[in-house]
Amino acid sequence: MMPKAVEVITPSRLHFGLLSLHRTGPVRYGGVGAMVAAPGVHLVVRPAASLTAEGPLANRARRVARRVGLALLGAAPRVAICIHRAPPEHVGLGTGTQLSMAIAASLAALLGRTPADEAELARWAGRGHRSVVGVHGFVHGGLIWDPGDAAAGERAPPVHRLALPAAWRFILLRPHGLRGLWGQRERQAFARLARMPAAHVTTLRREAAEVLWPAAARGDFETFSESVYRYGYQAGMNFAAAQGGPFSAPRLEALVNHIRRLGVRGVGQSSWGPTLFALLPDEASACHFVQRLRALPETEDLQLCIAPPDNEGAKVRLIET
Repeated sequence: MMPKAVEVITPSRLHFGLLSLHRTGPVRYGGVGAMVAAPGVHLVVRPAASLTAEGPLANRARRVARRVGLALLGAAPRVAICIHRAPPEHVGLGTGTQLSMAIAASLAALLGRTPADEAELARWAGRGHRSVVGVHGFVHGGLIWDPGDAAAGERAPPVHRLALPAAWRFILLRPHGLRGLWGQRERQAFARLARMPAAHVTTLRREAAEVLWPAAARGDFETFSESVYRYGYQAGMNFAAAQGGPFSAPRLEALVNHIRRLGVRGVGQSSWGPTLFALLPDEASACHFVQRLRALPETEDLQLCIAPPDNEGAKVRLIET
């Protein structure tokens, strides 16, 4: 019997940076990122007479549902999608991937279809063409490292995952009104960017493999924090021709430098931004630091959010009654 509805609650994705800028070559994109419990996407999908959607990003939800319906049914699905919560698109939180994966997972659950793996779910959703951090993070949560091994083929590149210490907290900072690159502008930016020198790719892979990942595995907050900053800065410099420097706006670079001067070392830009993150060791220190930030005049228009790591991935719940 078809369930009455499916509820999906997803984490959000922080992307620390790509290993490579291109699909061809020994390293294909790759990258490191982490899933956080807020703000996330929350939606409910129910059988209906026709395809409808309401709430934030409703138009995109309908487009995704049509795509998934064609993949699973050969036709648009007859469902009502109610989106209770979704952060804005194109701000560095992976909202498009989390929303699309949530819709694909909910429709599959309504139809009793179980994807073979996250790669199949991503194909239904039309995601994972470049970075797969958000795809794997949707399913598993945690810290995700995609080494970008092109020899593995397109379907299922090897991806590493581990749980971050539950006490750690990410402070998310986003200036109102800014958006990162997306769509045609993003494709044009990738087309214009020069191929990364092999030495740059090697530096990033070593930082991830030899410093960042081991520090996370042993819960070494200080080493992990410095490594996340170094990795993000180096990855950002590879995009300098498209964004003007290691960060997507001068104000963001100034904020990163100011936060580090205040003693917080694990700071970076997520994807194209404008969302920045600052890593604190626990809830109390995160709350205290947010209070310090709110007291500064230059942070008056910042949206601030304290987010714990999400080590479980999306929650998909069948509603039978």
